[in-house]
Amino acid sequence: MSAALQASVLVLNSNYSAVHVIRARRAFRLLSKEHAEVVSQAGEEWNTYDFESWIEVSQARYLFPKEDGDWVHTVNLTIRVPRIIRLLLFDRMPHRAVKFNRRNIFARDGNRCQYCGRKFPTPELSLDHVVPRSRGGLSTWTNMVCACSTCNAQKGGKLPTEARMSLIRKPRRPKTSPAVRLKIPSRKYQSWKHFVDEAYWSVPLKD
Repeated sequence: MSAALQASVLVLNSNYSAVHVIRARRAFRLLSKEHAEVVSQAGEEWNTYDFESWIEVSQARYLFPKEDGDWVHTVNLTIRVPRIIRLLLFDRMPHRAVKFNRRNIFARDGNRCQYCGRKFPTPELSLDHVVPRSRGGLSTWTNMVCACSTCNAQKGGKLPTEARMSLIRKPRRPKTSPAVRLKIPSRKYQSWKHFVDEAYWSVPLKD
């Protein structure tokens, strides 16, 4: 499979709110079935294109910096992978609950220890049950957080108050996939920022 077809595409609902991140292959399927349109930035302006017009725009390759795009090559055409698409009928892609797993908890918390507030590489973090399992705590979104090894050892099997520690942020179930947040730092996904609530994502996820 072409690497370009594995590129990430931000999906907006009909009201231009970010709802999901999908692979380019699926994005092209939605476009070809007229279930979605491309949303593309040109300077300070935002334009929308149906699939046919997006193919035409893609032919004018000089409109896009070559280093800032993924391209799908067919026998007759070269098509740029859109960064953003907008669903014309939102019910074409119902919202899916964010999966509960280790990767998404790390993403929700931004790889930041929820006790000391410091950011660490993923291998240096572990997961902590706020209410320990030995005290009846469950493995849920609202009871699990990222913790560094030092804080995890200090807290042990205690409640935060008993260990004289406090959470920097109350853990919550994410409403939207944290993949959006994780992709934004990449230069080629900067256009996503216009549609992502940075205040939500700065409060930080299973796959």
